[in-house]
Amino acid sequence: MDMKAVFNYKNKRIEIENIKRCKGINQGIGLMFKKRNVNALLFEFKTPSCEAIHSLFCNPFLAIWLDENNKIVDTKFIDKLGVYKPKKNFSKLLEVPLNKNYNSIIQFFLDFESLNK
Repeated sequence: MDMKAVFNYKNKRIEIENIKRCKGINQGIGLMFKKRNVNALLFEFKTPSCEAIHSLFCNPFLAIWLDENNKIVDTKFIDKLGVYKPKKNFSKLLEVPLNKNYNSIIQFFLDFESLNK
């Protein structure tokens, strides 16, 4: 079942629709081997951690790490092969594929990153 995430970031309300919850083996796969035009994925973890993610076999995506209260703790555009670790512990991870379904959220974070370089 698709769901929607709503949270505030830098005094702006953010809504991301068409999110699929990842469970079981899918948590280890995420966006690997997926085409660009897929839904965002939500990973929920039992305990907060600061584990890294990788981009092996993935198309570019936006990673949004959240705490248990849905507060954003870090974001990163994942656009090349590598290992990425958030700055703080997180309880949830949103993987937002860079496709037309998420243009507004992607543009918001691109604008925010360019203003804060």
